[in-house]
Amino acid sequence: MSKEVKEEVKQEKYVPRLKELYMNKVRPELMKRMGYKNIWQVPRLVKIVINSAVGEAVRDPTYITEAEQTLAKITGQKPIIIKAKRNVSAFGLRKGKPIAAKVTLRGDRMYEFLDRFITFAAPRIRDFRGFDPDSFDGRGNYSLGISEQLIFPEIKYDEVKHVIGMDITIVTTAKTDDEARALLESLGFPFRRR
Repeated sequence: MSKEVKEEVKQEKYVPRLKELYMNKVRPELMKRMGYKNIWQVPRLVKIVINSAVGEAVRDPTYITEAEQTLAKITGQKPIIIKAKRNVSAFGLRKGKPIAAKVTLRGDRMYEFLDRFITFAAPRIRDFRGFDPDSFDGRGNYSLGISEQLIFPEIKYDEVKHVIGMDITIVTTAKTDDEARALLESLGFPFRRR
């Protein structure tokens, strides 16, 4: 490769739309609004954890396979399988049996997933009026539950054998819930009006 071609490739490096929005608009806006003196005080996204716990996998192992394939499609990353840590006879659960699939997204994949979730998936939720603005954990992290995977455009309705829900946790560097709420609102996260 010639020097000119290498420079062209460097200049065309893809930056996710939401990440660019954060860097150019949201961060300076929050810095001014919250009175931060240093750019590193501004809250930012750290990771997004998507967990699909499938209780039915105890009786039917195809549930866990479908949860794994679903998470791989919507995130673009291979999920890890979570296994039971102990026996629970009331549920017929044995130690070491697969019960959940989990994906942790960071960096560009995290921004891409959040952008697709806000733009395409959330509006497809039946009777959607926004997400609960009080689902923060007290330390700036936000959690929500999705009851079916069909809201994601990557999932084809004909290919779904079982409806599988998931929990999504957005982890930020914010110290308080108000800072995290301001960050997510600035990124376009659809909170329900109070």
